[in-house]
Amino acid sequence: MLRTKEQYHESLFKMRPNIYIGGNKVGRDDPMIAPGIKVYDISFDLANDPAWKGIATAHSPIVNKEVNRFCHLPENPYDLMLKQKLIHLGSRRAGGCIQRCMGQDGITALAVCTKEIDEAKGTDYHARFLKFLHYYIENEIAGCCAQTDSKGDRLKRPSQQENPDHYLRIVEKRSDGIIVRGYKMSITTAAYAEEMAVVPTRALTEEDQDYAVAFVIPSDTEGVKMVTRPVWMRGKDSKDSNPYCQMGVSDSVIIFDNVFVPWERVFMCGEWEFGRRIALLFANSHRHSYCGCKPAISDILCGTSLLAAEANNIAKASHVREKISEFASASALAYSAGIAAALFGQKTSSGVFFPNEIYANVGRRLTGELIYHEYNILTEIAGGISATMPFHEDFEKGENVEDLKKFIVRNPNFSAEDSLKIWKFVEDLGCSPISAWYKIAGVHGGGSPIMETISLNLDYDYEEKKRVARYLAGLDPELDDSSMLDLAPTLGTSLV
Repeated sequence: MLRTKEQYHESLFKMRPNIYIGGNKVGRDDPMIAPGIKVYDISFDLANDPAWKGIATAHSPIVNKEVNRFCHLPENPYDLMLKQKLIHLGSRRAGGCIQRCMGQDGITALAVCTKEIDEAKGTDYHARFLKFLHYYIENEIAGCCAQTDSKGDRLKRPSQQENPDHYLRIVEKRSDGIIVRGYKMSITTAAYAEEMAVVPTRALTEEDQDYAVAFVIPSDTEGVKMVTRPVWMRGKDSKDSNPYCQMGVSDSVIIFDNVFVPWERVFMCGEWEFGRRIALLFANSHRHSYCGCKPAISDILCGTSLLAAEANNIAKASHVREKISEFASASALAYSAGIAAALFGQKTSSGVFFPNEIYANVGRRLTGELIYHEYNILTEIAGGISATMPFHEDFEKGENVEDLKKFIVRNPNFSAEDSLKIWKFVEDLGCSPISAWYKIAGVHGGGSPIMETISLNLDYDYEEKKRVARYLAGLDPELDDSSMLDLAPTLGTSLV
């Protein structure tokens, strides 16, 4: 039996209150984080909808049953493509980020890296992780991943910080576990996730070994405090609130105040050489996820721009059609990069099939660079009404209602009621707290743009490209094309 959103709610609302909003401690039933919970609900609804069986669900060999795909580790290229398709589907229904992919990307990184640490160091992290993973998948846990440290002075390494809490670190090792403290920031969904994977955010040196720590704990563990900033739409509780207004998101600064983590939940403890590896594993898996959600956001902005063009009666104008085509380019190219990342991925020693880092980063980079331009297209087509429209209540009461009903209609083929819905949605999508969140998240979600540059420079074979140029320029008599043999996609049996 697949888990339902009602079962998720029941578990969530029993958790210890450790969320702080505006200085007040609240539980997970607080209405300010409800819009984010509604986004997670979509992932449960899709898994329980027979129409999406095999896309929103997967057979897990670990527990030998059908489970929510957000709890499933990819085993082949087809799994990665279905993950991307699910994220794209869910994001279109949520009006943006489906959010739950963070938990899957976190356990993916841990699965791969624990095996590699064991192979290099003779540790037993992977067996420990697999035991935990059985629990995670069996119960279809709604998880998240806490990676980003507050970083402090950006010119100093973790061990050089004046305030050592700017990076999460081990402060004590005991016979039964470890004690950690420090800050994580900009952690989306932590306030309504049941479990939280915690991983390093950067490459580390031997002097930073106390900061080389990874684990998974319940989000309400003693000593964990979340200072949370919910973002939701104006009018989300009004009787005529549209589906987009009912969704939202919450981000948290997480304070780890001498938090105890039992050894069975510890999956890295001092192996500083793997700091960069696990950081990039999460980031690159998450950037592949972005190849699903960001094309969906392009689709939403595209559709809204078309609605606005129709409402303005300019849909057939050539300059409008040209601008609309830019959405098609962004969406299709980013989604294609995700498919390429899946097809050209590789099987890791852990058994997890991991996306190709270059194509995943290219897809994410493209969408990050275009996000403000896409919002600009919407603004150009819609006009300034998204920022200047009268309040919704003015269209419902007072002496100006009839004039406003006439004012709001620009295309006679639309009624006043439908015109108002369109322009209210344009306001919600283009000029609201959540639209500002999506613009920032579009640039920084999954890592800052410089991290995509670093990843590409690490993985892209520039020397091979120079060899081609040298041959064509006549500097070398022969061209060694053997590297092209590595570019054959890994199809796997599931694609046959």
